[in-house]
Amino acid sequence: MAINRAGRWWTGTAPLDLDEYLVAFSADGHPVTQVRHAACSCGAEEFTVRVDDDEGCAERTCVACGRSTLLLDSGETKDDAELEGAACPCGNETFNVAVGFAGYEGSNDVRWVYLGLRCTDDGVLGVYTDWKIDYTPSSHLYERV
Repeated sequence: MAINRAGRWWTGTAPLDLDEYLVAFSADGHPVTQVRHAACSCGAEEFTVRVDDDEGCAERTCVACGRSTLLLDSGETKDDAELEGAACPCGNETFNVAVGFAGYEGSNDVRWVYLGLRCTDDGVLGVYTDWKIDYTPSSHLYERV
């Protein structure tokens, strides 16, 4: 695992590089204190992803078995969302997926979430959407990646 910061975009050699990237990305806002990686029930870790940044909605679809999963609390906003496919600058649409969680001090509740993606073709790392969590309890979101 190693992040290369020399080019136009940060790139990672492994999915776990998303951890470091999400912490760095969030440092000036709501700092990430925990990262969870997506894995399909079939065991695969590569997905296509659709997001709506305005509504705070994201869905991942396993490239191995085709199972789609709404992430975090996206089930509450999906009816209003206009999901669009995520794509790397290289054109690839397959990613490793991780969510960075920013919590409240002294609490397990979630304050902010960041959806981090790593392109499976060239390793480019990015945050494709993020949103505020404005309700409690919200610790159940840690299990909805």
